[in-house]
Amino acid sequence: MQHSFSYNKKKVIQALRYHFVQRNEIRILIVLVNVFAIVSAILFYAKKIRPEPFLLGSFIWLMLMATFWYFLPNSIYKKAATFQDSFIIDFMEDEIRLENERGYMNWPWKTFTRFFESPHFFHVYFDSKSFFLVPKDGMSDEFTHELRGVLNSRIGK
Repeated sequence: MQHSFSYNKKKVIQALRYHFVQRNEIRILIVLVNVFAIVSAILFYAKKIRPEPFLLGSFIWLMLMATFWYFLPNSIYKKAATFQDSFIIDFMEDEIRLENERGYMNWPWKTFTRFFESPHFFHVYFDSKSFFLVPKDGMSDEFTHELRGVLNSRIGK
């Protein structure tokens, strides 16, 4: 199975957001900040606390959302030259081969730890922080279904 692709900036940034939200530590942090903000709002409304903790919780929540929704995805996109290239990816029996005009790289299937699917990409992980994105743009529904099956059988979830 072969697929050629290049990246769309808006879709990549959205995929990076999905990556961050999938991380357990970020999920826990978001839940804790939301609980703090809700509890402080309730206590402020009940006149049990001054407005500072409520404002602090709101500020932390806004900064957290801005960081994971805007700053981190955009900074990663700007730093990674990978998103400017065009690629051809081959899903072979024993390995995945990714190539562009500068060269190629082969990875055996056992190199990958997991994958997940977002609306526009397959996120294929080497470890918890290293991954690459395979865009669904240009894939037929049949190819997408077949690739999903290959990834499930070779990598699992």
